[in-house]
Amino acid sequence: MTRQSVHAAARTGVVTLLAIAMAGCSAADRLKNVGEPPKLSAIEDPTMAAGYRPVSMPMPTPEPAVYQPNSLWRTGSRAFFRDQRARQVGDILTVVVKISDSAAIDNTTARSRKNSEDFGANGAVGNKLLDLLPSGTDSSAIVDINSGAGSSGSGSVDRKEKLTTTIAAVVTQVLPNGNLVIEGRQEIRVNFELRELKIAGVVRPEDID
Repeated sequence: MTRQSVHAAARTGVVTLLAIAMAGCSAADRLKNVGEPPKLSAIEDPTMAAGYRPVSMPMPTPEPAVYQPNSLWRTGSRAFFRDQRARQVGDILTVVVKISDSAAIDNTTARSRKNSEDFGANGAVGNKLLDLLPSGTDSSAIVDINSGAGSSGSGSVDRKEKLTTTIAAVVTQVLPNGNLVIEGRQEIRVNFELRELKIAGVVRPEDID
């Protein structure tokens, strides 16, 4: 065996041992976490998430603010008194989510198959079979084989799910017309299962209770 082949075999052995060690560590980590509920994610800034893009929508022409003498009303205002509802970036909204989901699936399968074969012989080893077999034997149907197979199955799935929950959403952007871009995410841990519910959209300040 040459020196190059020895080095190649040594490298292969080292790589194999490293792969086995890594697989063993991964299995050990999984076994260590058996019986523990999944961990919840930490609170994050949605604008810092990967793939975040500000919303861009058609907007009306902005009206310049005009102040009239001896008047407390400002042109373009929607209310006389200041509203305490969410209206700036960073404000928090409570969104009520109601989900009613249902699905029904039916499936039926049927299969059948039949086979029939006849085998006959007129002679063997120089002798006629009719002389060797009992009288009345049909030499054209010495062997008669019939087979059949069939299968049938049916299945159905009927699933219904209703969910009512509240999610805290944060205002990530205020559009020029005053509408708010919100985004929120909530994790629910049920029976060692982690479910993630995410909402994102545009709301009008007038629709906020």
